[in-house]
Amino acid sequence: MINRVVIVGRLTKDVELRHTPSGVAMARFTLAVNRTFSNQQGEREADFINIVVWRKQAENSANFLKKGSLAGIEGRIQTGSYEGQDGKRVYTTDVVADSVQFLEPRSSSGERSQGGQTPSFGGGEQQQNSYPTYQQNQSMSQQNYTRIDEDPFANSSGPIEVSDDDLPF
Repeated sequence: MINRVVIVGRLTKDVELRHTPSGVAMARFTLAVNRTFSNQQGEREADFINIVVWRKQAENSANFLKKGSLAGIEGRIQTGSYEGQDGKRVYTTDVVADSVQFLEPRSSSGERSQGGQTPSFGGGEQQQNSYPTYQQNQSMSQQNYTRIDEDPFANSSGPIEVSDDDLPF
């Protein structure tokens, strides 16, 4: 069986960071992910997907992501249920993130809301140069964090030209 999810979307509100009683960081946020088709009125709809992130990535997500930030998530779907206050069973579906990628510099969200444009790549490809990127590889006995802080586009002004020859796929 395979349970893998890869999504890219924008945060609907700031990240909620909490800690378990034993001190393990856990963050929750929701990504708005556009559907690839339009409805009968010609409008694009979005799905709102709940994300759960653990440990150092939870702390990094809370520090670097905010409402409107563009993020890429790789993880797995997890379902659960609990009894609501009214006594009825409530079912939940979350994506538990193994990898969170911040797909734009911290200032981009603010610039975008003031009329700037976020770069777009045709054909559905996603920008792979993230700022900064935190990836967590987990195994039963080991956790490995890789941090990349350098933004190769920090000093550029205006749009960045990308040709098919520049893409690795």
